[in-house]
Amino acid sequence: MTDFLTSIQAALGLPATAIAFTSNGALPSAFAVTDLASASIAAAGQAASELLKQQTGRLPTLEVDRRLASFWFATSIRPMGWSVPPLWDPIAGDYATHDGWIRLHTNAPHHRSAAEQVLGHCFDRAAMAAKVARWAKSDLEHAVVEAGGCAAEMRSWPQWQSHPQGLAVNAEPLIQFSAGNSERSNAWQGSVAQPLAGVKVLDLTRVLAGPVASRFLAGLGADVLRIDPPQWNEPGVVPEVTLGKRCARLDLHNNSDRLVFENLLKDADILLHGYRADALERLGYGTAERQKLAPGLIDICLNAYGWSGPWQNRRGFDSLVQMSSGIAEAGMGWKHADKPTPLPVQALDHATGYLMAASAIKALTERLRSGHGSSARLSLARTAKLLVEQGAGADEALQAEDDNDQGMLVEQTVWGPAHRLHVPLKITGTPLQWVIPAGELGSHRPQWR
Repeated sequence: MTDFLTSIQAALGLPATAIAFTSNGALPSAFAVTDLASASIAAAGQAASELLKQQTGRLPTLEVDRRLASFWFATSIRPMGWSVPPLWDPIAGDYATHDGWIRLHTNAPHHRSAAEQVLGHCFDRAAMAAKVARWAKSDLEHAVVEAGGCAAEMRSWPQWQSHPQGLAVNAEPLIQFSAGNSERSNAWQGSVAQPLAGVKVLDLTRVLAGPVASRFLAGLGADVLRIDPPQWNEPGVVPEVTLGKRCARLDLHNNSDRLVFENLLKDADILLHGYRADALERLGYGTAERQKLAPGLIDICLNAYGWSGPWQNRRGFDSLVQMSSGIAEAGMGWKHADKPTPLPVQALDHATGYLMAASAIKALTERLRSGHGSSARLSLARTAKLLVEQGAGADEALQAEDDNDQGMLVEQTVWGPAHRLHVPLKITGTPLQWVIPAGELGSHRPQWR
C-alpha cells in the first residue's frame, strides 16, 4: 500500500502525508489490486484536502476503506427491481488462435463491424472461435486494428518490456504535467462541504476511466456536463458512471454543434477527454486551439497505450491493455488456468480515473494560486506498469458484501430506484455526495447551469 501511495503522491506533487486505511482482505489477483484501488482513491482525496488547506488554512483528515474501495472498483450501484444491461457484447472476449490468444473488443457497433470485416459475420462465440482459430495472433491483431477495430494479442510482461510500445510507456511518467501559457483569474466559489462548487467540468470521456474521474469531481460539487456523439451508447456502464452529471449530445462534424461546443469550452474550467492522441487535432481542436478558446483551461488527457511510441494513436480499453502488457498472462500463471486471466475488476480504468480526478484538482489548486492553467496526460498502459511493478497480490479474502454496505438514500434513476454502496473515502467535513441521479446519455441540453 505504502509503495503505491508514495509513487502516486510523487507523480502528483503531493506531500508524503500518512493516510488512514481501514478494513482487511483484498481482491484475489496475481497483483495487488486492492492496494491500487485504495491508494488511487486516497490520492484523489488528498488532492481535495490540499485544495481545502490552501483555501481555508485547515487540512482535513482522510480515511479509506479498502474493502469498499475494492467493491467500487467493480460497481457501486445496487438496483432495486431492475438490472443493469450486460457489460459485454455477445462476441467480445478472448479467443484461441493457432499460436496463442487474442482479445476482441466489440462493444461498440463499429468495433464489432471492424472485427467482422476481417473475420466474417458471426452470430455467436462458437462461430467466432472457429474463425479466429485459423489465424496467427499477431496477424489477426494487426488486421483488426487496421480495419478500425480493437484487438490485443496476449503478451507476457517480458515480451511487453521489449516491445516498442512497452519501451515507450516505460519512459513516460505516471502523470505528465505541463504548464499552460495562458491565465484565468477567478476566485474560489467552493466551501468545505462542496470544494468544487462553481467549477465547470466538460467531460468528453467514455467507458470507463474518464467517467470515473468526472463522477468523483461531481461528488465534490463540480458542475459536470458530459458530451457524447449522437449515436454513442454504453448501456452496461451508464447507470454506474453518470451519477452526478448532466449528459448531452453534440456532433463535432456539424458546424452548429461545433459552435455550441466552442461556447461550452470557453466557459469550462476543466476539460476531460479520452480520445486517441490525434483525434481532437483532426477535429480542429488541438492543444493550441483549446488553449486559445479557453485561456487558463485545465486540460486532462487520457489514452490507452501512452503518449509516445508507435501505438500512441491506437484504440484501446482496459481489457486490451491487460492483454498487451502481460497482466492477463501473469494471471493465467497465477491461477494455473488454461486461458487468459484478467484482473478481477477493470482496475486500470478505475485507478486511472481517480488519478485523472486528482490531477484535475491539483491543477485547479495551482490555478487558484497562480492564475495559470495546465494540462496532464495519463494512460492505462502507464497505470498497468505501476500495478505490475508493485509485485504480487496477497493471499487474502474480503468479507462478503451485505446490506449494511449500502447507503440509506434511494437514488431515483430513470431505470428505477437503486442504492449506492457507502463511499470508500472519508474527508473530514467534506462528504462525497451527488445531487443528480444516474440518467441516460443525451438526456440534457448542451448548456451550463
